[in-house]
Amino acid sequence: MLTDVSDNGRNEEIDAAVRDGRPTFLPNLRLSTTTDVLPTLAVRRNDLDAAADRLAGWAPALAILFPELESSAGVIESPLVPLPSASSFFEADLPGNAFIKADHALPIAGSIKARGGIYEVLAYAEKVGLAGGLIRPGDDLRALTTRKARAHFANFHVGVGSTGNLGLSIGVMASALGFKTTVHMSNDAKEWKKTRLRNRGVEVVEHLGDYAKAVAAGRDQMSGDPRAHFVDDENSLDLFLGYAVAALRLKNQFDDLEIAIDVQRPLFVYLPCGVGGAPGGITWGLKQVYGDAVHCFFAEPAASPAFMVRMLSSEPRSVYDYGLDNRTEADGLAVAQASELVFGLVERLISGVFTVADDELFRMLVRLERATGLRIEPSAAAGLLGPARILGGIKYYGEHEISPASATHLFWTTGGSFVPEEEYIRFHERGAALLP
Repeated sequence: MLTDVSDNGRNEEIDAAVRDGRPTFLPNLRLSTTTDVLPTLAVRRNDLDAAADRLAGWAPALAILFPELESSAGVIESPLVPLPSASSFFEADLPGNAFIKADHALPIAGSIKARGGIYEVLAYAEKVGLAGGLIRPGDDLRALTTRKARAHFANFHVGVGSTGNLGLSIGVMASALGFKTTVHMSNDAKEWKKTRLRNRGVEVVEHLGDYAKAVAAGRDQMSGDPRAHFVDDENSLDLFLGYAVAALRLKNQFDDLEIAIDVQRPLFVYLPCGVGGAPGGITWGLKQVYGDAVHCFFAEPAASPAFMVRMLSSEPRSVYDYGLDNRTEADGLAVAQASELVFGLVERLISGVFTVADDELFRMLVRLERATGLRIEPSAAAGLLGPARILGGIKYYGEHEISPASATHLFWTTGGSFVPEEEYIRFHERGAALLP
């Protein structure tokens, strides 16, 4: 049984800040070494390698389904974008390298959800194709892009509950293969995301409730149907593994840049967090690749700190239990309760969790565009507050015997390239009004 943080004498000011909706930082006192943690988990390195192999096998088929992937031979990946003059950008002393991991620009779905969501749909399509005799083990998966395959897939139903971006990735991928597809959207979902899905023939079911209620409705609709598959964002290892493959791709990118990552030259990663699947999968993957040389921090809206609330408790808790309303402009992160599956896998791997105010998201969104030309949505800006929230007091460096100048900082931007122009202008105007 986990020990409640208050039992350890943790600063009660953190708990008070959470209840008040004030931005704060919670260091993880449960953080352990990878040699102690990874062997105890239900997922292993061979699962990560198998997931990477599956995506590689699907690449030629994806290049057929999506012309925008022809130039990458069907590989869905985002660039590493250097952040020059990092210290001036963050208005804090941030020596060392700094990069944006630009998942907001991922093709097909325009968000980090293109990793886990698309992976799970592909895994299901492979399963259906094998069971239906469309392919045999080891066959070229381009056979699953034919008219015959589409006609077969049309007899099967894929569903998901989402605040927006996961629904986009599932809807686009499943409909492209020919599956009947339903996306249950919470009241936080943006209208343009619903429209984009409907334009692809996806059924969008709107709910008055929050993310959890949309997921529950989708789960109930699909249960008991042998020809239906529900992508359960709260409890899916396939999603988790799809996100984790990003760690292998990232290592290749750093290797190409001749940037070494080891205990003496650590990597700090700042990941926006909703229910936890994407940041959790990436954290686990990075720990498999870099071990204790990587330090991962989750970033959450102050109104929706689902993972922080879970870290503060010995049992599952909701942000509503803390008197919070789960209302934030960071719609992709508007989640009231963390995934218990993901929490169990990463509770001793993450270095900490911090929260941000909505106004901070809009300010950083504008500053990033001015510095780099990148356009992101508010939720994607959450990680950019990491240095101010975590490293303002150099204590973390000292506790882990890290030389600040030796570190590489990576900020994962999670969505935004498909945001309509008029919507982005609204984001920009709000952020610009908040800057000096």
